[in-house]
Amino acid sequence: MPPPAVLPAALPTPLTPVDDPVLARAGVELRLKRDDLLHPTVPGNKWRKLTPNLEHALAEGHTRLVTFGGAYSTHLRATAAAARALGLASVGVVRGEELAGRPRNPSLAAAEADGMELEFVTRGDYRQLVRDLGRPLVERWGRCLVLPEGGSNALAVHGTAALPTELGDLGEHDVVCCAVGTGGTLAGIAAGLPPGARALGVAVLRGEGYLEDEVTALHRAAYGRVFANWRIDHGHHGGGYGKVPAELEAFAAGFEQRHGIALERRYVAKTLRAVHGLAGTEALPPGSRVTLVVTGVPDGR
Repeated sequence: MPPPAVLPAALPTPLTPVDDPVLARAGVELRLKRDDLLHPTVPGNKWRKLTPNLEHALAEGHTRLVTFGGAYSTHLRATAAAARALGLASVGVVRGEELAGRPRNPSLAAAEADGMELEFVTRGDYRQLVRDLGRPLVERWGRCLVLPEGGSNALAVHGTAALPTELGDLGEHDVVCCAVGTGGTLAGIAAGLPPGARALGVAVLRGEGYLEDEVTALHRAAYGRVFANWRIDHGHHGGGYGKVPAELEAFAAGFEQRHGIALERRYVAKTLRAVHGLAGTEALPPGSRVTLVVTGVPDGR
């Protein structure tokens, strides 16, 4: 039995069947993997990706975490909460220096409330820092553990690979579906699936080709091999990262009204809408059982 995690969580998270007439007509069964209920301040895939990195940080004697994210980054918010819980300092490098003087949105406000120091940089500088894994920032902040954008690295992939073990018997009719921002969650799920089951990622930003390369690179880093049991849908990003068009908002609000489950808009709602759009097609043919991973909580929660 593995040792207790540094951040105890409510595992396994619930599996909630959803009786949806649109999906039923397409012959597709849906259940939600409620990872939004996993931890009160570090929910969903963030807990699964961060926990092995936090264990590594503590084992190596680090006292500060440095990481990266956009204006609506749930990763920054979760990293700040985890660092505070463990007595670590945290720094978040935020894409967009123009945001420095603006009112904080809920994600950035929560990160600051948990003690994260936010460093706003230009988009060009941000890209360079992400590529360099923050080496110039290490020079500024001293010894620290630098986590990549979204927290997606080999340790994170191993963390999310445990998720399929909580789903019971999976077979050829099963598709495990999740949002894709940086690829770590999809990479882990695909690696953890039994033979026959498949993983479907839904891109929440414009990144066709790039995201596939990221998932493949994560598989090589974590396992030294590639996997062929996954694909990414690029037709439901809603216009790009952080964008919530009116039709997506209407879809999410309708789902909430029918099923009484609040939806995070920028990741989870896009993924759920993709499942509805793909049901009955080659991607999700009749007879499929879809397990959609609820990777985060709505703003303000």
